[in-house]
Amino acid sequence: MLQMYIYMINSLIMLILVIIMIMISVAFSTLFERKIMSLYHYRKGPNKISFIGLTQPMNDALKLIFKENLMILKVNYFIYLITPIFMLILTFLLWLLYPFYSNMMSFKLNILFFLCIMSMSVYSLMLSGWSSNTNFSMIGTIRSMAQSISYEVIFSIIILISILYTNSFNFKYLMYLNKFISMIYFLPIMFMYMYISMLAEINRTPFDLSESESELISGFNIEYSSKNFMFIFLAEYASILFMMMLITMMFLFNKLIQINFYLNLILLFFVTTWIRMTFPRMRYDKLMYLCWFYILPFTLLNFLMYLFIYKYTIELIIYN
Repeated sequence: MLQMYIYMINSLIMLILVIIMIMISVAFSTLFERKIMSLYHYRKGPNKISFIGLTQPMNDALKLIFKENLMILKVNYFIYLITPIFMLILTFLLWLLYPFYSNMMSFKLNILFFLCIMSMSVYSLMLSGWSSNTNFSMIGTIRSMAQSISYEVIFSIIILISILYTNSFNFKYLMYLNKFISMIYFLPIMFMYMYISMLAEINRTPFDLSESESELISGFNIEYSSKNFMFIFLAEYASILFMMMLITMMFLFNKLIQINFYLNLILLFFVTTWIRMTFPRMRYDKLMYLCWFYILPFTLLNFLMYLFIYKYTIELIIYN
């Protein structure tokens, strides 16, 4: 009984440490993004506070915490206030799938758990836009729902292809698969499609149609300010870091205890920022056309091809 209590206390401490580390990682990833963006603009970026602006994210967080929280008359108050917290909790639940070596959960069907959490993230976007009760937020919500559901289909099919190789619903086996050779050599086009669908899933440029400032001012989060906006911001960047970690774990040759894993993650985050500074925002009908008429049919054909290869390989092993 004492050992069980010690294990529970250790797990709770580890969970708190993980949440703190996620927030620190989000803070410095935003600073990294702003520094990279400033290089593309030929300017210095955040450099006034402390040494070369290292504490700028902490000052931004304090400013948002102590800022006045404006309450619009027409909003649905309870849903309006609870949705950013719900969005942040869903993102923290995703980070439970990180393959820890000790003191944390590592259940066998965590790929199914990941797909369930990704599906639930649509509800947070829907409720945040609907509860704000404005035209711009509602348009951004409709775009987000259609975009997330469409590209989530591609995301799920590519994960199913990786399940065929590992024969397991556990993310940890994906790392075992990449132990000797990277899966990006076997599935280069699937890597590209998964990266595109990941950008669309987390609403990053050039697929940020739900937050397009030139059309919708800020989209589904237009009425949020102060702490509520900070929760949405934390959830967005924590989900970006998780997606980079997932792609690194699925396709790139690495181990968690090696520095290459984290260098690949930072490189993918840099590429995401590079895409943001390079590509213009797509038109919305072109975005949906790209999904349903180009990427999805080719992904399905690849899935059927790999399914046939897998079945043929198994039969060859059994009969020989």
